[in-house]
Amino acid sequence: MGEELRKISLPVTGMSCATCARRVEKELSATEGVSAASVNLAVERATVEYDPDTVGPEALIRSVEDAGYGVEKREAGFGVTGMSCASCVGRVEKALRRVPGVLDANVNLATERATVEYLAGSAERRAFERAVEGAGYGVVREEGSDEDARGHEYGRLRGQFLLAAALTVLVLIGSLPMMLGLMAPARWLNFVLLALATPVQFWAGWRFYRGAWGALKHGQANMNTLVAVGTSAAYLYSVAATLAPGLFEGRADVYFDTSSLIVTLILLGRLLEARARGRTGEAIKKLAGLRAKTARVVREGEELDMPVEEVEVGDEVVVRPGEKVPVDGVVVGGESALDEAMISGEPMPVAKREGDEVIGATINRTGTFRFRATKVGRDTVLAQIMRMVEEAQGSKAPIQRLADRISGIFVPVVMVLATLTFLVWLVFGPEPAFTLALLNFVAVLIIACPCAMGLATPTSIMVGTGRGAERGILVKGGEALEAAHRLTTVVLDKTGTLTKGEPRLTDVIPANGITRDEILRLAASAERGSEHPLGEAIVAGARHLGLAEPEDFDAPTGRGVRAIVEGRRVLVGSRTLMDEYGISEDGLAPALERLSGEGKTPVLVAVDGEPAGIVAVADTVREESREAVEALKKMGLKVAMITGDNEHSAHAVARTLGIERVLAEVLPEQKSGEVKKLQAEGEVVAMVGDGINDAPALAKADVGIAIGTGTDVAMEAADLTLISGDVRGVGRAIRLSRATMRNIRQNLFWAFAYNVVLIPVAAGALYPFFGEAGFLNPVFAAAAMALSSVTVVSNALRLRRAGLD
Repeated sequence: MGEELRKISLPVTGMSCATCARRVEKELSATEGVSAASVNLAVERATVEYDPDTVGPEALIRSVEDAGYGVEKREAGFGVTGMSCASCVGRVEKALRRVPGVLDANVNLATERATVEYLAGSAERRAFERAVEGAGYGVVREEGSDEDARGHEYGRLRGQFLLAAALTVLVLIGSLPMMLGLMAPARWLNFVLLALATPVQFWAGWRFYRGAWGALKHGQANMNTLVAVGTSAAYLYSVAATLAPGLFEGRADVYFDTSSLIVTLILLGRLLEARARGRTGEAIKKLAGLRAKTARVVREGEELDMPVEEVEVGDEVVVRPGEKVPVDGVVVGGESALDEAMISGEPMPVAKREGDEVIGATINRTGTFRFRATKVGRDTVLAQIMRMVEEAQGSKAPIQRLADRISGIFVPVVMVLATLTFLVWLVFGPEPAFTLALLNFVAVLIIACPCAMGLATPTSIMVGTGRGAERGILVKGGEALEAAHRLTTVVLDKTGTLTKGEPRLTDVIPANGITRDEILRLAASAERGSEHPLGEAIVAGARHLGLAEPEDFDAPTGRGVRAIVEGRRVLVGSRTLMDEYGISEDGLAPALERLSGEGKTPVLVAVDGEPAGIVAVADTVREESREAVEALKKMGLKVAMITGDNEHSAHAVARTLGIERVLAEVLPEQKSGEVKKLQAEGEVVAMVGDGINDAPALAKADVGIAIGTGTDVAMEAADLTLISGDVRGVGRAIRLSRATMRNIRQNLFWAFAYNVVLIPVAAGALYPFFGEAGFLNPVFAAAAMALSSVTVVSNALRLRRAGLD
């Protein structure tokens, strides 16, 4: 074991007696790297002394869970101000992870938010705030929203830029005559330039010094370090040349214009970047703006208008035409059509009648209806969608972690390169060697700021998930969004996904002179007393015919029904039922075979002892399913269908949809095994389903896609959720992933290429070919650096217009 042991207190859940405590203690003590473990049942906590070189908190938590108990974990989120690049993100994350009790910390540069997972009772928000502030950054306090804080920060940044710009213009005007050789260097003018440049350097540019000092305290360097060191070098050289020109052999050249213009340009870049980044969160703002402000609630027989926050579960709410549905509920009276486009992305109004669910924030287009509130506040669908979008926008894709790691080592490498550049030009450069060495040193530091690298991924993830939410595609996180673009095979569950999930009347084939409507009306009237799904489907398909009340009704188990309908003896059922009454198929056999081959369930009908025809029932294919399958194939994806149905029915549906690979007669518990087999064949698999029995397969797949009209369990297990229930959304989700990843690659390419190409230029690599014209002026380096960040964010914003159809 290592020399220095650590101690941790784990809040254990599920213990009920001394035996439980002993079991947890024994499991922890047996964990490699643990030197001592004790469990207190009264306070439900385990105190563990362990060697951090051998075991970590995650392994200790697994030991408790292996013993059959849980560890209470919590999550806190808050805004962080002052971050400018990926190395800032790494520093804040590192500071938060050092707080005792913290299990993990995730910081997103685009949303400027930190999310901390910690052990309940072992850490508090104030400790997180101190850690962030100790790293040199600011924290958004609870009393103000993140948006308010960003607005305040934007206003302050704008004020600093405007002052810096005004003073820099004066500095440039004062420097221009000397730069153009219109006048000899004048010491008095240098003092004027010093007075103008100092507020720019130390007031407008103070944020760079503050950030650099925060990094230095932890023995690190970041983008602020590069700017602070680079501008300070130019400024301090100019101060020395102004105050003691004799040190430079009588030369009084100053570069106040360079230091001031660099600070001003970088502030301008930050300002434009902040403005553009503000637009990346518009999806959340749009969702928040959808909420109704008031509700008309019936209490004690009276209709009362009240704030939507005061609506309670069980309240009866009235919605008139043109109004928004205030909360989620179930219709108890009236009929209407609701515009659900803002939730599902689908433009067609949806009919609602008694018993149907309604979603808060949707718009009532036609009639007045009443509904009973079932979900209010944070439990509504809209609130859940907003939480999922916020979590997804704050998450990291694996590709971003790579960029973060590169950025983390990039700054120290740049510091070394800048120093080497300075020394090489100082020793081997032409006169004035010191001046050229200094300018190249500053140019390398400024051009290499890794802002664009830090923004390349999170801004694209943020805009991409927001765009998905607008089209009814909910993404759990950046990892799912990245994984979806690599898919090679999509496995579609049949029932409820490709089909409507309930049997419907599909065919009516009359025989022996009876009309189509007559046979259907008689069969449906006889079935009115049946509770069998097939009977209910026949009744539903014939309601428009005006059904009669059956008499002498009987339902022989599993064979069908018999009844007297308007004085006529009617039999509806299987061949077995017909055989029992001695009724032949009388030429209906070919039709029976054909319907069975199409995956339908044929039901024979006899009237007064004579065969009258066939009615067929099937779980009908959704209208959009074929279009969805064709779209997936056009995208180069293999499509498979999985179902518990028999081979006959499954292949009939597959033929209709153009699906070649069919996995039929698969039991619910076997679905995840089928997904695993496909993965073993080298396929990257998406599983699309809507039921509880699909949840294991959704979790097992590389990307699980839940149909939003399905169960909460399926949606919880999935990586992506299609709110509308339209299976065409699968193709949209994959196109969204591909567009987002393409956008991220473009951003990373330009961010890396910019640094790789321009650092050698800044170091003077072109001097042997172009002489002094080959130098990269530090001012142009600052402009290019600022432009690179704005370009990356602007490119990410193009995703808002991404075509997903």
